[in-house]
Amino acid sequence: MTQNVTFDDLKTVTDYDEEHFTEATRIPMWDPEVDDVLVCRQVRQETHDVKTFLFSAREPRVFRFYPGQHMTFELPVEGMIMRSYTISASAARPYRIEITVKRVPGGPGSNWLLDNMLPGKEINVTGPAGEFTTDATQDEKLLFISAGSGITPMMSMTRTACDLSEPTDLHFIHAARTPADIIFKDELELLAAQNPALKLSFTCSTTSGHNSWSGFEGRLSLQMLSLMSPDFRDRKILCCGPARFMEGVQNMLQEAGFDMANYHEESFDFGAETAGTFEDQVAAPEISDQTYRVTFSKTGHVVECGPGMTILSAAREAGILPMASCQRGICGTCKSQLVSGETDMQHGGGIRKREIDQGKILICCTTPLSDIEVEL
Repeated sequence: MTQNVTFDDLKTVTDYDEEHFTEATRIPMWDPEVDDVLVCRQVRQETHDVKTFLFSAREPRVFRFYPGQHMTFELPVEGMIMRSYTISASAARPYRIEITVKRVPGGPGSNWLLDNMLPGKEINVTGPAGEFTTDATQDEKLLFISAGSGITPMMSMTRTACDLSEPTDLHFIHAARTPADIIFKDELELLAAQNPALKLSFTCSTTSGHNSWSGFEGRLSLQMLSLMSPDFRDRKILCCGPARFMEGVQNMLQEAGFDMANYHEESFDFGAETAGTFEDQVAAPEISDQTYRVTFSKTGHVVECGPGMTILSAAREAGILPMASCQRGICGTCKSQLVSGETDMQHGGGIRKREIDQGKILICCTTPLSDIEVEL
């Protein structure tokens, strides 16, 4: 009799039986507090403007991550920039990390990776981290909705479920510009053929020039959603994609009377606030009633930071737009060097202890306790 392995079983092994797991494999675990270098082992062309990069550690390591989590990469662009990319690999294959990156016109991070990352190159990273995850092997009806490169966390979840056993009841909807832009299309169709509980639906904005296309055409609509997943109201929905796409999905679900408590989304949007703050999960720090000056040493800007405000919020109120992503102290994108002054940082794991000891901070979750200077 064959017994299926669930994602909870995997979490039990990696989280609570690490000593036994490491002894069994004879390979040390990846320790985010110590390990920080990945080596590119392979590059795959997924579509005309999307590549997958496969990494492993310098020496063999077992990676522990939940499907849907991300890693933050230090890229040698404009000195150094931080970018977070979702792991697209299966969490049930813990010896490698994969990220799948779409070229963004004018985007320094994605363009550098697609133009320069080759097998053998090393890169510094932080993580894994992130809270956007689910266990598709559990007895739960799920609906994944993604667009563009937002498919990557859904792909990790789907691959993990199929590797461990099979999804119990999973509908996967993906929207793309054209059929040629559907990332992982062939693999998803193969997984669906091997796993009857996985149902796929694709829609493309235009199918001109693709005479063999048999999927949906046009933007995702409520009518289309009802055809793709007739019982969507009974499902837990996870959504990832461009901000406008997710906003449209939310509006559509609300119009349909969907219980939004069962809706979850993930987006690294560099311009918008992220719903829910890390302060919802930790004890709130004591807030000073003073206003402090924040000096950005690289640009020479000086801003006023009011009571309880983070450095990032104060900068944005002054019209300065530092790079930031999750705004919850998780991704590490806004990591900066504190030159002088005292601060209070309530992070969510996006920075290592040794970096804190070196004076680094995450400006999205740090409030000044005095006048400060930040290398930004």
